[in-house]
Amino acid sequence: MGRNIAQKILKEHVVHGRMVAGKEIAIRIDQTLTQDATGTMAYLQFESMGIPRVRTKLSVSYVDHNTLQSGFENADDHRYLQTAAARYGVHFSRPGNGICHQVHLERFGVPGETLLGSDSHTPTAGGLGMLGIGAGGLDVAVAMGGGAFHLVMPEIINVNLTGQLPPWVSAKDVILELLRIMTVKGGVGKIIEYGGDGVKTLSVPQRATITNMGAELGATTSVFPSDSVTRAYLRWQQRQDCWRRIQASKTATYDGRIEINLSELEPLVAQPHSPDAVCKVRDIEGLEVSQVAIGSCTNSSLADLQTAAAILKGKKVHPNVSLVMSPGSRQVFEMIARSGALADLISSGARILESACGPCIGMGQAPPTDGVSVRTFNRNFKGRSGTASGRIYLTSPEVAAATAVAGKFVDPRQLGELPVIKLPRRALIDDGMIIHPPEDGSKVRVVRGPNIKACPLNTELAETIKGEVLLKVGDNITTDHIMPAGAKILPLRSNIPAIAEYVFSGIDPGFPKRARDKEGGIVVGAVNYGQGSSREHASLAPMHLGVKAVIAKSFARIHKANLVNFGIVPLTFVKETDYGEVQQDDLLEVPGIREALAKRKDRVMVSNLTRNKTFAAAISLTPREADIVLAGGLLNYTRLH
Repeated sequence: MGRNIAQKILKEHVVHGRMVAGKEIAIRIDQTLTQDATGTMAYLQFESMGIPRVRTKLSVSYVDHNTLQSGFENADDHRYLQTAAARYGVHFSRPGNGICHQVHLERFGVPGETLLGSDSHTPTAGGLGMLGIGAGGLDVAVAMGGGAFHLVMPEIINVNLTGQLPPWVSAKDVILELLRIMTVKGGVGKIIEYGGDGVKTLSVPQRATITNMGAELGATTSVFPSDSVTRAYLRWQQRQDCWRRIQASKTATYDGRIEINLSELEPLVAQPHSPDAVCKVRDIEGLEVSQVAIGSCTNSSLADLQTAAAILKGKKVHPNVSLVMSPGSRQVFEMIARSGALADLISSGARILESACGPCIGMGQAPPTDGVSVRTFNRNFKGRSGTASGRIYLTSPEVAAATAVAGKFVDPRQLGELPVIKLPRRALIDDGMIIHPPEDGSKVRVVRGPNIKACPLNTELAETIKGEVLLKVGDNITTDHIMPAGAKILPLRSNIPAIAEYVFSGIDPGFPKRARDKEGGIVVGAVNYGQGSSREHASLAPMHLGVKAVIAKSFARIHKANLVNFGIVPLTFVKETDYGEVQQDDLLEVPGIREALAKRKDRVMVSNLTRNKTFAAAISLTPREADIVLAGGLLNYTRLH
């Protein structure tokens, strides 16, 4: 029986386990990437392992999230990251060089290889036929040290693309359509693999837009074939030597199949406050907007910005609209400058930001109170923009540019013929903002600023967990809800005691004090708890506050892994109706939890001492994960083994 693309790549990298859906496997990691919001903790954890140099084929440290230097913290962290990279053999992409996923696609991605990144949008690399997986920083640190990455073998879903995108319809509309079909939890435990005749009509940047937002499906990763289109892109980047053809066998089988006819799509939009709240643009035409933002790792390629510039050329942004644009990389920034597109953007009234994540991660450009912000980004969670009452809509660059001129949502197909974009024959190659590590970094001094604190450790799991329900939350709680981002909080990412003061601050500002006063406790969640960013701080900071367990209806993949990595027990309600029987401040007890994990039991009884009731909770952990929780987290486990 032939293999599909994901199976072929995994087969080459499996070092332990059988590739059977639902069973744990361990894979060898070829490349890693970190970014500065997660990288400082990842390198602190790597240092604690005592390994003199990274053991991957390639590791890259990017600075793209926290480039706003409103205090010394970000600058100090950047200096730490640069010196740590030189010491341990990591390539360092300087501030201003671009967003990690865009730059990695341009300069480092290799078809058929594995990439583990401390950012949930690492699957962007799947646009090149690479298997890119997002993970917590600790998992990435282990991979940099030569350790395997463990995951439960996903189901593999084939998305069969037919037809060709009509004018004014783009790759963003493809992934929005898939989000409409599958929802933000539909990809959990799955790899999304794209195939069909429609694939050859999509460029690598278009494919990368689609795989990027596979993270919003909850998917482990997404992947396209590596074909002649991939080869042309790598030749354009003068990296054709790393190309190899990777396609599914004709007899390949899948665990599911979804059909999308590209020819039948039209401009779509995700409404507040979820990427799967998708409707047609024409259904909300006339809705007035106050801000438009074009960029992010989803839609900031050269073609994206050239298209937006062509739509805006000779026009002015509506007087009631603030338009900002973020080139995805320095390469893109310089190329739009040399082509004249940058002048067209400036002339239109667009405000040009640096090549960084910027507004997408809440670093500036918060919309006005109750403002409607139209963004080409990947997430529109409530409050993520920096304005609690902001209403964020996700669209393509075509829709965003047309809306910026009109001052209200408009179906861009009304604008007539789509401007023809002609890209140069070769990309502008200048890697001068990437600092390559020295052959011997042993004499490099790693510089730590005063805000950088050691990664706290948990203790071994107790025989019994007993504590009050510190907080009860609903469905689709994101890591932004648990550990908010933004210009005020992210600079504290390398100081866990400080950043812990903001855990759940958008939901319940009193949570940190209550957790400390009660010496820890338990959090109760509903469906898809922990979706969104890979930031391990959403587990690490609650652990610091004494959270011992999270009981939910279901978990997002990365967050569940991060809970395990820091010794917090993830449990799920056996009967979802039991969720309604537990309330905040209830005193819960989980007797024999240590014995249950040690004996590999699949469930445990939880006593609600306040209400004199008991309910069953499932333990959905692999034997290795159970041992990690017993040890009090992955760092403790690694030291014991």
